[in-house]
Amino acid sequence: MASFISHVTVDSSDPYSLSEWWKPVLGYQDVPGDPNLPGHEECVIVDPDGKGVDVLFIEVPEAKSVKNRVHLDLRPRADLRDAEIERVKAHGAIVVADHRGIYGPGSGWVTFADPEGNEFCVLRSREEVAAGEKAAEQAVAQAAAAEPADA
Repeated sequence: MASFISHVTVDSSDPYSLSEWWKPVLGYQDVPGDPNLPGHEECVIVDPDGKGVDVLFIEVPEAKSVKNRVHLDLRPRADLRDAEIERVKAHGAIVVADHRGIYGPGSGWVTFADPEGNEFCVLRSREEVAAGEKAAEQAVAQAAAAEPADA
């Protein structure tokens, strides 16, 4: 039998502050009946709908020194990618790299860093991905229809 991902663990110098920063970004909350408090060495936040993976922030003595080996890719629940990017920036995330448009109009993502330098990306919404796939299919069909028929 296979396993499933229980939670993603993020090393942190201040688990409480980082969990508080991430809660509004993800729309998550503390575990009901087990609130995170300042000074806790471990802080968990959970998706209130129970659909997302929990995130555990644990205290470690060393600061982040190199690129993450694992990072989160966030997909907007309701907004479009660019609106979500602006929301995350307004919350204080730092833009590390902007990869929008690298594969044509509407493509790409933005890489951010949280207050402790952990990198994460904001991707296109599922609706934007579906619209892009539909446009690509239509372009292929139009190109095929424009090809001259064999004589």
